[in-house]
Amino acid sequence: MLATGHGGIIGLDAWKDPINELKFCLIETIRPDEMKGNIMARYEVITKSDFVAQSWRRYSSFAFAATDAVAPLVVQELAKACMSLPIAFLQQNDAYAPHAVQGLEPGLNLFVVNGTWISPYIPAVYRAYPFALAQGGGDGMHLCVDMDNGLVGAGDEFDQQFFDDTGEAAKPVKDALNFLQQIHNNRAVTQRVCAALAAEDLFQPWPLKVQGPEGERNIDGLFRIDEARLNSLDPDALHRVQKAGGLPVAYCQLLSMSNIQTLGLIQRKLDEVRNRMPEMTDQIDVDGILQRHKSSEPEQTLETVANDDVVNIAADSGDFDLSAFVKPKQND
Repeated sequence: MLATGHGGIIGLDAWKDPINELKFCLIETIRPDEMKGNIMARYEVITKSDFVAQSWRRYSSFAFAATDAVAPLVVQELAKACMSLPIAFLQQNDAYAPHAVQGLEPGLNLFVVNGTWISPYIPAVYRAYPFALAQGGGDGMHLCVDMDNGLVGAGDEFDQQFFDDTGEAAKPVKDALNFLQQIHNNRAVTQRVCAALAAEDLFQPWPLKVQGPEGERNIDGLFRIDEARLNSLDPDALHRVQKAGGLPVAYCQLLSMSNIQTLGLIQRKLDEVRNRMPEMTDQIDVDGILQRHKSSEPEQTLETVANDDVVNIAADSGDFDLSAFVKPKQND
């Protein structure tokens, strides 16, 4: 049940241990330092005393995610995510966690172009923005909001209240907290599933290479399912993986790997625009490019192929003409 605890901090009854002096916190979502961007948001705990007179507005741009080369996923969303996003596992200490691979270099999310999210699927971690859960004192979890993105303030453009006229959390704020709580709960399930996969030694490095005009470079730190080992598990081991819910996770990751080529396509076309038509960089129809790419793709299979390990970001003779995918600028 949603509750406003001591000091007006929004949290959950079961976790109610708010700290009145707690003002800044770390977002619960963990993104590896080597793959995330350099922009660190400032999250502040939502308290009645500080936010009753403030309002917020929903984001209209995904610029806040533009520097995230990876984004954490939970098992509940993998079936949808794997149809359009490449998925890899990242190792954090001794644990593995599924992530969407969104870029081919640190600090760049290729699925965000001119503030628009261009993939059919948006990771759940972004959909509650500008809100996030944060660890408070003890086991307390509190709702926070990003204060650095211009989405909190006073004025007509900020059309959403944090608290209603009765002093309770407004419904959109409650909805955000409930959604983030679902993600939090599913992350615990995700950890258990990945632990079961690790117990059977089913993770192996994904030796991803990027081929560009200046040569080849490696992307280290990504892991994938060892399909050969998965197929050779004895009945008891296979049953353990199945009982833990690991088979759908394994198949989703394997199915998603061919989506890594989409990143190469986007990178090639964005570079081509910058080089050939720099004045039209903000007019590229990336969605049209992806649709053209999708119509020429073979059917996806679970079989791992060599192309899943190499991404070409250098233009080649097989690429289609970009000019048809630049939107004409509209006159005011």
